[in-house]
Amino acid sequence: MGRLLRVEFQGAFYHVTSRGNRKQAIFLNDDDRYYFLSCLRNAYEKYSVAIHAFCLMENHYHLFLQTLREGLAKVMHLINMRYANYFNLKYQSCGHTFQSRFKAILVQAEVYAREVAAYIHLNPVRAGIAGRPEDYAWSNYREYLGLAPPLPWSTNVFVLSLFGQSLSESRRNYETYVLWRMSQDLPNPLDPALSSGILGQPDFIEQVKRIRGPEEALASTKGPSEKWTIPQRPELLKIKAEAEDFFGMRTRLTRKMAIYFAYKKFGYSLREVGGFFEIGNSGITDICRRLDRELVGNETIARSVRDLEHRFRA
Repeated sequence: MGRLLRVEFQGAFYHVTSRGNRKQAIFLNDDDRYYFLSCLRNAYEKYSVAIHAFCLMENHYHLFLQTLREGLAKVMHLINMRYANYFNLKYQSCGHTFQSRFKAILVQAEVYAREVAAYIHLNPVRAGIAGRPEDYAWSNYREYLGLAPPLPWSTNVFVLSLFGQSLSESRRNYETYVLWRMSQDLPNPLDPALSSGILGQPDFIEQVKRIRGPEEALASTKGPSEKWTIPQRPELLKIKAEAEDFFGMRTRLTRKMAIYFAYKKFGYSLREVGGFFEIGNSGITDICRRLDRELVGNETIARSVRDLEHRFRA
């Protein structure tokens, strides 16, 4: 069977994994792991990708990410090529660092994000290198529980929002859920997606297949540059109007939220957002950085973001 063609669209969620060539180690020490985290940060800064969960193992890694502006192929090319160049230079090796191309599963996040995040965070426990997921330093599980300061380029707001109304409730319920999965002999939640590359309910899978094309396209050997786009982001004027209707015309938060949604949630470029809202690039990134920080610890702001997101989905 040939490669599965990927569907790429703004706001899509993916579980991504990549292994070392011939299953060899790609992280030989903590310096390597820190460098890989810098590659994730670089992808966040350049392409505004949202990294919801990650775990670095010895010979592979897992990511649960959301593409907000660029397609998945471009994001992963940046991450893997940057790290491979570092690895080959440091260890004087040649050839491929990673085994073939990365593997990605499109995820219906509102239904399966809980399982995917928990599966990623439990990797060290399943591998027998940690007794509990919070004992492992190279995932963002500790951030989910508030045991470590949040990294500025990763986010746990979306997943935690599925577990409760307040931050403390969400953290408590997520920990309970992860520990429950750890205690059960459950099948791999990604197994149902192995044949199609899609983890979703039947109506979601059928919608994606209609976009992707006929069933025989699943076995196509066309290159990874092939993509299908779902046009679903609102116009900038619509984003501004929804923010004004939700927060009020004259509040300082209104404009900031409109800018945040335009750039971070719907993937408009700095140039497009700056031209519409008459603000410079540094002003946009500063607003987004501040709101990302507030989303972690300010439940009022986090709830407002969730409620506004629901408006756009309605």
